[in-house]
Amino acid sequence: MSQVATSRGRVGFIAGFLVLPLALYLTFVIWPYIQTFGYSFTNWSGQSPTFGFIGLDNYTALMKDEVFLGALWHNLLLLVFVPTLTILLALFFAFMVNAGGRSGAGGVRGVRGSAFYKIVYFFPQVLSLAILAVLFGAVYRSDEGGLLNGFLIGLGLVDPAHPVEWLNEPNLVLWCLLLVVVWHGVGFYLVLFSAAMQSVPKDIYEAALLDGAGRAQTFVKVTLPLLWDSVQTSAVYLGIAAMDMFVLVSTMTSGSFGGGPDHHSEVMATVLMRNFLYFGKSGYACAMGVVMLVLTMILSVVTLRATRRERIEF
Repeated sequence: MSQVATSRGRVGFIAGFLVLPLALYLTFVIWPYIQTFGYSFTNWSGQSPTFGFIGLDNYTALMKDEVFLGALWHNLLLLVFVPTLTILLALFFAFMVNAGGRSGAGGVRGVRGSAFYKIVYFFPQVLSLAILAVLFGAVYRSDEGGLLNGFLIGLGLVDPAHPVEWLNEPNLVLWCLLLVVVWHGVGFYLVLFSAAMQSVPKDIYEAALLDGAGRAQTFVKVTLPLLWDSVQTSAVYLGIAAMDMFVLVSTMTSGSFGGGPDHHSEVMATVLMRNFLYFGKSGYACAMGVVMLVLTMILSVVTLRATRRERIEF
């Protein structure tokens, strides 16, 4: 009887701590998702409390919406390039600051000044995306005063009378935004990978060097397999970030909620917000939100399964 009473007391104690957080989570996280899913089947305008059920009409319209389909394509491009470039650069820099220096009496170590480099690389993470938009707005200015144009004009690669309009050129704008995201993210994942590398015994690197492995072989054969769990998690988070991009696109590009020029930098989030707040098509925007949710969940599952491999112990 005493064991039963103790078990019930333990369950009650745990339940007492879980009830309030679970209630808050259901109220402020799960319930809005359910509401959004329900509104996606209506013609709700967002202003009126009344609306009518229209079934799958919003989803059918999405498949014919050229702006939304173009935005989906842009998100898919970012989904490929943002995680790939960010992870590769972060892995390279993390390897250099932890094990890329010359081995000596102290064993394997990073390049000289590695502690300073970590601070420099991490610095973009302390800046908000709004501040980044202002900074890179100055970098991409379409006149001689822009940092990038001024540099290219100084080298004689660009005519001062016809500077490059980075954020107004249809073929360049999306790649300019991509560079901002990568520049912002590399420092965080460098620190993440550095923490993982520091848990790897230095003996492993020293054994690889004694066997005649070069830096490239050590990185591919030793570092990458031992950091695979961190790389897998990073790919999921960066993929989710690539499916968003609302802040940068809406603040750095032309048009209502961004997306210019002529929808060449459009992403699904900007199309959603424009329909919800500007066009008053809130039910239609909710359908876009459901599509984004489903795609993000599919992305996460596929990434985790595609990158799954046997865990390496050390």
